[in-house]
Amino acid sequence: MIAKSIPNVFTLGNLVLGVISIILSFNGDANSAALLVIIAMLLDGLDGRVARALNVTSEFGKELDSLSDVISFGVAPAFIMYQAAFMETTPPALAWIVTAIFPICGALRLARFNVIEGIPGYFIGLPIPAAGGVLATLALFHQELHVSLLLVSTLALSFLMISNMKYPNFKKLGLPRAALWAIPLVVVAAALLAYLFQQAIPKAILALLLLYALWGLKKNVERLVPRRLRRRRRRTDERHGHSA
Repeated sequence: MIAKSIPNVFTLGNLVLGVISIILSFNGDANSAALLVIIAMLLDGLDGRVARALNVTSEFGKELDSLSDVISFGVAPAFIMYQAAFMETTPPALAWIVTAIFPICGALRLARFNVIEGIPGYFIGLPIPAAGGVLATLALFHQELHVSLLLVSTLALSFLMISNMKYPNFKKLGLPRAALWAIPLVVVAAALLAYLFQQAIPKAILALLLLYALWGLKKNVERLVPRRLRRRRRRTDERHGHSA
């Protein structure tokens, strides 16, 4: 019974961090709020691996994980961006709409993930933790970036979540059961590093997540280009055939 509850503890930890992140963002502490989103990403990556290592995966855990992800990686990053960048510089209606679109697309992405069987080794659409991580950390640079760029980035991330683009799935990388004892140490170490390097960690995470998002986009564009070339060749051959 205790073993079955361990993965859910990580999931609930993810949810709690998401809620606290929302509170911090409305208190004007966007930096700490974004760091909590990053730590929540770590917990989100661990809960499924722990469940598989203990052989206690369940539909309940899957649904709880999705509900937690909507808060921690959908609502929380959107509020962080709204509070840090949109609230003071953007017309209210536009700010509200763009802020709402992001968690809505995240919820649609998770619902599709739960009911549609994906491609082995790939996610269909940008995973919401990655999208939320990019948005939360991107909000920290609102003074360096123009608000129009942040608006476009928010909408682009929303679109990528509900798109049919393929992204590598690293969740299948297993966690040895013998290594479970080290997980609390990893979480504590990650929290400590995030606290000690509050400026460097968000930049590093943003760079990694942007590479992931852009890598998937690049791969899908590369697949589309040869397909278009084949269509053009086919049309050219048909025209030559008709003229002959």
